[in-house]
Formats: sequence, structure tokens, C-alpha cells
Amino acid sequence: MATNVASGAHNFKVVLLGEGCVGKTSLLLRYIEDKFNDKHLTTLQATFLNKRLNINGKRINLSIWDTAGQEKFHALGPIYYRNSNGAILVYDITDEDSFGKVKNWVKELKKMLGSDIVLTIAGNKIDLEHERTVPLEEAESYANMVGAKHFYTSAKLNQGVEDLFLDLTKEMLNKSEQTSQMDVSRTSQVLVVDDELTPVQTSCCSGSKSN
Repeated sequence: MATNVASGAHNFKVVLLGEGCVGKTSLLLRYIEDKFNDKHLTTLQATFLNKRLNINGKRINLSIWDTAGQEKFHALGPIYYRNSNGAILVYDITDEDSFGKVKNWVKELKKMLGSDIVLTIAGNKIDLEHERTVPLEEAESYANMVGAKHFYTSAKLNQGVEDLFLDLTKEMLNKSEQTSQMDVSRTSQVLVVDDELTPVQTSCCSGSKSN
């Protein structure tokens, strides 16, 4: 989960999930290195890359995990998305089946991590808009229903990629700061309750001793 280290930096773990061939690795390479490879890049199990950001004077370290989309690696998913602060669920707008797989991942993440994780859905390959099979309204409606932001991206044309990762990072930062405030508030309440209860318990015990 997110931690504030002594240096004041926020550390966030992000996981990329989706069917094989939807362009997860291409999105990551475009974001981190501003590169695009026309050849299909197959990820074996998982790899991760780091990215450092500065948002409103706050330093952020992103550890972005790119997971294999092949069905045989699906069972390994929990190993990689455990303790994740954010997830980007990628589908290919020309492949309806890949959108269905996104729905499966959302169910799995919500079951495992509940509301602790920030979800973002990316409809990739908008450079192939003329081949679209996933209706725009359906995708955005589904994202709203599960509380996720929806972005359209093209790693090839470098469209929407920066906005996708930046928005997710801001959402994770907000959630982290809200959680920290709640933890401070809960700690304060517990201390007050303890201080009030302690003398009552003592007088009760001393009273029973005198009898």
C-alpha cells in the first residue's frame, strides 16, 4: 500500500490487467519511455517499471506492474495485484471479448481488495476506431457503474496515455491522504476514550476492594 517514507515521497503500486494483445505493454512503454513497437510484445508472467512524478509539490514514486494476459497466467494474478493502490484494466475497442475479460478482473479486484484500490478502465487502440466492436456508451456506462474512470487511448498515436496515468495517480494520492486523515482521527478518538475509561475502571476496582 501507499507509504510516506522519511523523504516525504508517496509510493504507489499500480497493476496493468487485461487480455493478451490488448496493448498493456505498449501503453506502459509509451508512458515510461515514449516508445512504440509495431510488433506484438508478449509479457511472460510480469514485469514492472518505475516512474517518478511531482504533483503540486508532492513527490510520487509509481511502481507499475505489467502482467501477462494469457489465460494460463491468470491464476498468478493475485500475486501481482496484492497490495496494489491502483489498477488499469485494458481492453481493445475492436475486441468485445477483451472487454468481457475486464469485467471479470473488476469482480476479482473488488472481491480481493474492496474499495482500497482505485480502478481505471482503458479502451485502447482508438487508432482503429473504424473497427470498433465495443459500443462507447456501454463501456462508459459500465465504468460508472463500478466506480471507475474510463479513458480512450492509443499507444501507437500517443493519445490519452499521459492523462490516463496522471488521473489515476491523482486519485490514488487523494485516497491516500483521506485514509491518513481518517487514521489520525481514529487514533485521536481511541486515545480520548482510553483516557476517560481509565479513571472509571480504577475507582471501580478500588471501590470493590474496600468492600
